[in-house]
Amino acid sequence: MSEVFGRRRHAEEAAAAPVEDAPVPARESGPWDADETYPERERADLGGLLLPVGPGFEVQLNVAGDQIVGAVVLVEESALQVHAFAAPKRSGIWDEVRAELAREVTAAGGSCEERPGPFGPELAARISQDGALQPVRFVGVDGPRWFLRGVISGRAVADETAAKALEDVLRDIVVVRGDQPMAPKDPIELRLPAEARQAMDQQAGEPDRPDLRPFERGPEISEIR
Repeated sequence: MSEVFGRRRHAEEAAAAPVEDAPVPARESGPWDADETYPERERADLGGLLLPVGPGFEVQLNVAGDQIVGAVVLVEESALQVHAFAAPKRSGIWDEVRAELAREVTAAGGSCEERPGPFGPELAARISQDGALQPVRFVGVDGPRWFLRGVISGRAVADETAAKALEDVLRDIVVVRGDQPMAPKDPIELRLPAEARQAMDQQAGEPDRPDLRPFERGPEISEIR
């Protein structure tokens, strides 16, 4: 009987031992999480996002009330609009968001078609804008406790070369989720880079210099309300 009890005790100890989470495999490409190892390159620090920049880029910021909630990268005749949101720890929200977007676009008189893309399922849509239907691509990426949505418009919708340039920007974004508790779909707040804030403060104190730019050798940052 002692052998039987010994086996039972070992089985109970094994069952009571804490189960370690399986290691999460390193991703081969971004968008990246701030806690991951990611390639070094020039990026504008927007707080919740580290946004790749390059020659010919213009960056504009989306503002909701007093908060900066998104960014737009303009390259020639194309645009990439990006927004980052909080997401549950163990599940993504792109499937749900994609369905919501399709319903909203259709209800507003546009059209949507789901298709495979470089980041997984995406929406090829035509949205009502200024009385006409404009083609756009809705792209989504689920990350660890965050979700990144991209909207590609302009020439990049149909031009593969232009599309790749914006896809590479999206692929190289670093999301800084932070540790603060956030409800799913809450926007991850952004901020002006330190050099842009400094330049704007300096410009406010020098009214005779209307030509001062926050980024003399980089992207131009402006606000969209």
